[in-house]
Amino acid sequence: MSLDHAASKPHDLLAAALAIEMDAVNALIIDRMASKHAPRIPEVTSHLVEAGGKRLRPMLTLAAAKMCGYQGPYHIHLAATVEFIHTATLLHDDVVDQSAQRRGKPTANLLWDNTSSVLVGDYLFARSFQLMVETGSLRVLDILANASATIAEGEVLQLTAASNLATNEAIYFQIIRGKTAALFSAAMEVGGVIAGQDEVLVKALYDYGDALGIGFQIVDDLLDYVGTDAIGKDIGDDFRERKLTLPVIKAVALADADERTFWVRTIEKGRQEDGDLEAALSFLAKHGALDATKSEALKWMDKAKAALIPLPDHPIKLMLLDMADFVVARIK
Repeated sequence: MSLDHAASKPHDLLAAALAIEMDAVNALIIDRMASKHAPRIPEVTSHLVEAGGKRLRPMLTLAAAKMCGYQGPYHIHLAATVEFIHTATLLHDDVVDQSAQRRGKPTANLLWDNTSSVLVGDYLFARSFQLMVETGSLRVLDILANASATIAEGEVLQLTAASNLATNEAIYFQIIRGKTAALFSAAMEVGGVIAGQDEVLVKALYDYGDALGIGFQIVDDLLDYVGTDAIGKDIGDDFRERKLTLPVIKAVALADADERTFWVRTIEKGRQEDGDLEAALSFLAKHGALDATKSEALKWMDKAKAALIPLPDHPIKLMLLDMADFVVARIK
């Protein structure tokens, strides 16, 4: 999900507060995208980087480090690491999902091919580990390596659970904690670790990132049924792609026999007909699934804000509190 079309003030304030650091991150990203032997690598990565995006994840690392008073150079390395991991997953995701568009532009796999996207994604993962090692922190390496494994695990779990009506809310949260929240929480956590903060504050940063990432994904899934501003998506894309997201999981749990037959046909078997999206929306409304999903998103954003309480007073802390509010602003 992009934040481009949300009320942008909190994000823009954070970007302005971190402008000098983000310039250094961008310069490092460009430098490490280079390849003497394989010009296809910077071609593919530049296409994705230049396609836009708010760079939220690396900004979370910079924000955590700055809020914790870090004075060294390695928060720049870690922010670039986080962005490389994120970009690598996007390249791989577009191949897996057979996507033709991201952020309103053609995907790398469409412009080049699936092989290029996968191999360049692998290159960015390798580059990310080089950057991690340069910090000299085994703890940082452990956090980001674990996050990378968790992301891959979440994607594989989603692959096996996506169209299976037996997928329940517990499995859904396991998936989104892996594919989305893991990098949010790691991005925040390493900022505190590199700054040498105590375990209470490092845990608070982790908890904020975890809750923000979970709420972020729930909002994205909800907007697929109620929003008009999800970048590169039309209403019902998840339904057409047979993805069992939280609104549908909630409706399936309350479905009567006829409704369950509908969900088996459209989601499990993929036999969709004209009017099925409208029928799906009516079932979601009938069982209050959309409102329940909205409440879930708001709950997670409340958790994110509560997690920040132990952190020291700082202008960036206020921006992070506002960030949690504006992620859910479009569904209120």
